[in-house]
Amino acid sequence: MAAQTFPHLFQPLTLRHKTLKHRLVFGAHTANMAEAGLPGERHLNYYLERAIGGAAMIVVEPVPVHRTGVLTRGNFRNDDDSIIPAFRRITDACHAHGTVMIQQIYHVGAHGDADNSWAPNWSPSGRPSWHDSDGSHAMTGAEIEELIEAHGQAARRAHEAGFDGVELFANYQALIEQFWTPWSNKRDDEWGGSFENRMRFSRRIVERIRELAGEDFIIGLAISIDAEVEVTLSIEEMKDILAWHDERGLMDYVTVGTGGYFDFHKLMPTVMYEDKLGAPFAEALRPALKNAVLQVESHIRTPENAEAVIGAGQADMVSIVRGQIADPHMAAKAMEGRPEDVRPCLSCNQMCWGRRYRDYWIACVVNPSSGREFEWGGDRFTPDGAPRDILVVGGGPAGMEAARVAAERGHRVTLAEASDRLGGRFRLAGMQPRRAQILDFIEWYETQLSKLRVTVNYNSPMDADEVRDFGADAVVLATGAQPAGTGFQKALPQVETLPGIDRGNVFSVDEVMARSARPGEHVILLDDIGHWDGLGTALHLAEAGHRVTVVSWLPVVGAELTRTTADWPIRRRFKQLGVRTCTETAIGEWRGDGATLIDLRDGEETVLAADSLVLAGIPVPEDWLARELEGSGLEIHTIGDAVHPRRVHMAIHEGRKVGLGL
Repeated sequence: MAAQTFPHLFQPLTLRHKTLKHRLVFGAHTANMAEAGLPGERHLNYYLERAIGGAAMIVVEPVPVHRTGVLTRGNFRNDDDSIIPAFRRITDACHAHGTVMIQQIYHVGAHGDADNSWAPNWSPSGRPSWHDSDGSHAMTGAEIEELIEAHGQAARRAHEAGFDGVELFANYQALIEQFWTPWSNKRDDEWGGSFENRMRFSRRIVERIRELAGEDFIIGLAISIDAEVEVTLSIEEMKDILAWHDERGLMDYVTVGTGGYFDFHKLMPTVMYEDKLGAPFAEALRPALKNAVLQVESHIRTPENAEAVIGAGQADMVSIVRGQIADPHMAAKAMEGRPEDVRPCLSCNQMCWGRRYRDYWIACVVNPSSGREFEWGGDRFTPDGAPRDILVVGGGPAGMEAARVAAERGHRVTLAEASDRLGGRFRLAGMQPRRAQILDFIEWYETQLSKLRVTVNYNSPMDADEVRDFGADAVVLATGAQPAGTGFQKALPQVETLPGIDRGNVFSVDEVMARSARPGEHVILLDDIGHWDGLGTALHLAEAGHRVTVVSWLPVVGAELTRTTADWPIRRRFKQLGVRTCTETAIGEWRGDGATLIDLRDGEETVLAADSLVLAGIPVPEDWLARELEGSGLEIHTIGDAVHPRRVHMAIHEGRKVGLGL
């Protein structure tokens, strides 16, 4: 089936002394899962699950080569051989499934984190850090030699730990690229100035790795293109650099990504960017390579995307990271001709980069087993020895996941949904601009529930008597939440209900996205959350031709999206659409034809004329059914927003957890 559906993707590929069974790679990213600087059970099972799931090659997350390169709390120990036996457990386990294992080694140069490293940031010329407000230390010649040796020793440890090779972190304006780039390399000694001098650092690193790890050891080079930033390397400059390294046989493959510290939003592109973002850059760089294999990453989300890229000759292999976080069995499902069973990534960054941003170990919105494989497995369920009749009330994300997992474990499941379709309020989010991947995800659930023979009853609201009379062995209440309708604002906690809200022309974001509201020409959107709820609705209104003013008590529009990297592209789109934003502002009164705005910095009040007010606030749980069934004697499990409103990852998490426990 794979040969018919994906004739290019599932072809073997030789990489130095290894043959990859196909061309779909689980690429490097910081899972941030180290325990006391060592990989533990969480880290082992995270990568093992992707090996079981069929990944041809896994590039284990970057290990800092030196004390001055530590970036996260979850980084692995640098300059410490104690990591060797710990990583050997991972390589042995993954090799058993035919997976080629690579370890990325790195130093971010000027962009380190002294709060984690307790060391200065070493860089070629002491340029500023884009990680924070610090500067960096311009290395001496002896310190450069120290870092070359540090890279070599890191590769030696990787080799002794059973890795088949290493990938050098030469992307995102990290240390190696800082040496290559004239803007960041102002040295006038043998390490700077001429092209040959600027290449000396990376050449010497590779030579030292070869001395320590031998010829049967893969060396990859990860690079990126940041085309909109003037001081970064252009495509033509990068072609020259790659050709120089390729002619000398200094690397076996090159991975091409996008973005970097100067434009972080393209490093892990959200839905605001097009699919296959990295592919045109890889294609442009391809002529520079006569020997090395070319890999591409950056928003290549699906096996179909990967097949298109390889089939078009843009690259030889494809790294899909977030997609295989979302579904660790992507490769196996695609090879078996079941691409419809691949759980789709939402490109939301809320739990992968969003958690890493907060220095936690990463997880996934749509796959709550991610990072918990050692506890929950990775969608490999153990059947229950005593199947039961399960009733799930509510077909939003929590209910769909609970129903799916219970059915996977062999229970007989009925899902009762009050409306004529699944998804709940989450479906409305999928109707916002650029967010149709949510609708794909809901369709995936529909497919899985059908295959698992879950009985789905649409247009079936249930009251307490109906639940009692159903006769289920266990009941899962996933009844969700509804807009509060009060206009409550965190900036004015003493005001329970917005004055004037009863004057009309006031709608919730749900009503707008459900097309049940008819806002006027000028809309004020009161955003009390700073997330997609309000901003996605504002985009929808603006793209539909409304004049929109977003009012928020937060210091920046999209504050809660900052850690997902979606905030800047949204604000830029707002600028293009003429959306006005008023931050650090509250609404004192809705007048029916406008609002009294309060500047929270000094209390100054102004009146803004408008036709409609749209509210994006924290909803309230639909928990009346849970309250009525309390003390009924039934086995009741209440999950998701029916407990209290949160982001969707918690609804899916609780659906998985209760489904496993039934």
